[in-house]
Amino acid sequence: MFSSLSVSPMVVSFLGFLLAFTLIGISSVRQSRGTRHDYYLADSSIKPWLVGLSAVATNNSGYMFIGVIGYTYSTGLAAVWLMIGWILGDFLASMFVHARLRRAAEGSDEVSYAGVLANWYGDRNLGLQRVIGLISLLFLLTYAGAQLVAGSKALEVLFGWPNWAGAVMGAIMVVLYCFAGGIRASIWTDAAQSFVMIAAMTTLLVIAVAALGGLEGTISRLDAVDGFLNWFPDELIVPGLAGGVLFAASWLFAGLSVIGQPHIMIRFMALEDVAEMRRARAWYYLWYVVFYCMATGVGLVSRVYLADTGSFDAELALPTMALELLPPMLVGLVLAGIFAATMSTADSLILSCSAAITHDLLPHRIEKTWLIKLATVLITGCALSLALLNNASVFGLVVMAWSGLASAFAPLLLTRCLGWKFNQTESLVAVLTGLSVALFWRYLGWHDAVYEGLPGIIAGLLLLSLFNALSVTGWMNGQLQKRW
Repeated sequence: MFSSLSVSPMVVSFLGFLLAFTLIGISSVRQSRGTRHDYYLADSSIKPWLVGLSAVATNNSGYMFIGVIGYTYSTGLAAVWLMIGWILGDFLASMFVHARLRRAAEGSDEVSYAGVLANWYGDRNLGLQRVIGLISLLFLLTYAGAQLVAGSKALEVLFGWPNWAGAVMGAIMVVLYCFAGGIRASIWTDAAQSFVMIAAMTTLLVIAVAALGGLEGTISRLDAVDGFLNWFPDELIVPGLAGGVLFAASWLFAGLSVIGQPHIMIRFMALEDVAEMRRARAWYYLWYVVFYCMATGVGLVSRVYLADTGSFDAELALPTMALELLPPMLVGLVLAGIFAATMSTADSLILSCSAAITHDLLPHRIEKTWLIKLATVLITGCALSLALLNNASVFGLVVMAWSGLASAFAPLLLTRCLGWKFNQTESLVAVLTGLSVALFWRYLGWHDAVYEGLPGIIAGLLLLSLFNALSVTGWMNGQLQKRW
C-alpha cells in the first residue's frame, strides 16, 4: 500500500512539508542551553511574533481542521457562535491575564503553568502544585491522543493508509524535534506550521467557492439545505431567544477557557519581555480571526459538496472535499496543513505533560536534561497508545479536555490576577469543585446544548468569591476588635 503511493505528487508534497517542519525543529538545538528552564521555557527569550504564531497554531490544532469543520458541517450557520464566542472570550481573558501571568512567571523559579499558578505569591504550595500537575497530565494526555487521532483520520481518507499510520508518524516527528530543542523547537515549528495551515485553508475555500459560482452561488446552494442557515440549533436546553443567548454565551466561556490551557499559556510565559505582550497578542488574534473565519466557511461549503450526511464521518469533511476539488499537489498542501495543526498542538501538549512529571509531580525536580528528554519520549509513547486505542470524536475529546482544564484552573488564575489570596486548602477545593461540576454536566449529557466549562468556571469563581468574602469579613471583624 505504501509503496504504490510513494511516487504520488500529493505524497511527495505532503512528505516535503513534514521534512521541512522536522528540520526546522531540530535546528533549534543550536540555541539550546541544556537547562531545565531552557527546555521548558526557552529562557523566556522568545520574540513576540513567534509567541503569537506559536500560540495560535497550538490553539487551532487538528480540532480546527477536523473537529470544527465537522461540527459546522453537521450544525450549519449556528456554528458561527462557536467562532464568535470563542474568539471574544479568549480576547477578553487575555486583556486581563496574559501580562500578569508573564510577570508571575518572571518572579519565580517555575517552568510550568502548575508551578506558577500554585506558587503565585512566592509561597510553596506543593500539594496544590501536584494536584494541578496531575490534572494537567491526565487531560493533556487525552488531548494529545486526540490530536494524533485527527492526523490519522486525514491520512486514512486521502492516502488510504492504515488508521495508525498518521499517529505513528506524528509521534516520531514530535520526539525528534522536542528531544532536540524542547519548547524552542516546538515554537519554531509552530510558526512555520501556522503559515502552511492558513495557506491550506485559504486554497481550499477559494477554490470551493469559485466552483459553486462565487459567493452568491454558494449562499444560494447553502440556503437550499433545510435549516442549514438558521442562526441557532434546533435543539436547545432552553427554547426560544433565551436558549439562543445561553448557547452563544456558553461558547464565550469556551474562549475564556484558553487561560486554563497550560500548553497555550506557556507560550506567553516564554515571551522575552512583558512589555511586548501587545505585539504578541496582535499577531495571535490577527491569525486567529482570519483562520477561524475560513475554517467555518469551509465547514459550511463542505455540506454542498458532501450532501449525503449519513454516508461518512462528518469530521472527514475537509479531506474528502479536498480530494474532490484539488489537484494532487494542492491535496498534499491541505494534508500538510491538517497534519501541521495536529503536530503544533501535540508537541506542546507532550512538553506540558513532561513538565508536569519532572517539575510538578516528582518529589525532587529533575535538572538533568537527558532525564527530562526521556520523560518527553515516555509521554509521547503514552499519547500514541491512547490514539491507537481510541475511536472517539476528535471534537468531543478536545472539548472535554478543554473544559476540564478550564474549569479547574481558570477560576484560580483569574482570582490570582485580582490579587486575592487563598490558603492551599481553599485553592484545592475550588480547583476540584470546578472540575467536578464540568464533568458532572457532561455526564448528564447537557454539554450538547451548553458547553460544560460555563457551569464549571462559574462554580469555581463563586466558591473563591465566597472564600474571599469570608476572609475580608474576618479581617474587618479583627480590626473592629482591635479598636475596642
